[in-house]
Amino acid sequence: MPDPTPVTSALPALPPLSAQAETLLALEVHKIADLSADEIRDFAEAAETGAGGGLLAVHPDRVPASALAPLLRRDDKPGFVVVDMPDVDLFTPLDTVAVPDAPLYVLGGVDRGDHMANWSPDEALPALTAQGRTPLLLTEGIHWVLQQPAALERNHCFMTIGSRLRKAGGTLDARTPALWISNGTGRDGRERRNAPKAGWCWAGNRHTWLGFGSTTGRHLPDA
Repeated sequence: MPDPTPVTSALPALPPLSAQAETLLALEVHKIADLSADEIRDFAEAAETGAGGGLLAVHPDRVPASALAPLLRRDDKPGFVVVDMPDVDLFTPLDTVAVPDAPLYVLGGVDRGDHMANWSPDEALPALTAQGRTPLLLTEGIHWVLQQPAALERNHCFMTIGSRLRKAGGTLDARTPALWISNGTGRDGRERRNAPKAGWCWAGNRHTWLGFGSTTGRHLPDA
């Protein structure tokens, strides 16, 4: 098994929060979230003044994964959710994942978790917790790729195991969400080759090309 020591992926720095706000506005995410352009810009300005940087995210209750995924682009192809995940928006934060009770928040120290490639989600979650990190939600992972497309590349994609589906009895569904790049095979369709996709993997399975997206924490400008 790989060394669990955190290693920051070799990616360019995220754009300033004010620039991230403009990206969300250009994609009209604020309209989906029922937020005004001023609310997005004011939040980003306050967060930039306080914490200085990070990843700007809209709460998943405001903008679900099914609405965000089609906004992704790679090779001019839109993102999509795999057909066998029609319940994607029912995947909610794990009980151990604290998400601010606010429409907008900032994530610090986002990492793709390349060093955990070939770990299973069941193995990765306790390791991330021991490192003082928390796994990304699926919506947060999509926000990251919207702002920094280089975060998703062949052989270096990532899981977002902070989002899980609970069955009626309270146990977790065995599927764990992930973001990767379609090969255009199977039900994806050849026309979707190289398109970014939101899909899932089994919680007990390992994949050499999937790391585990995580963050040092989520906060508001005054926190």
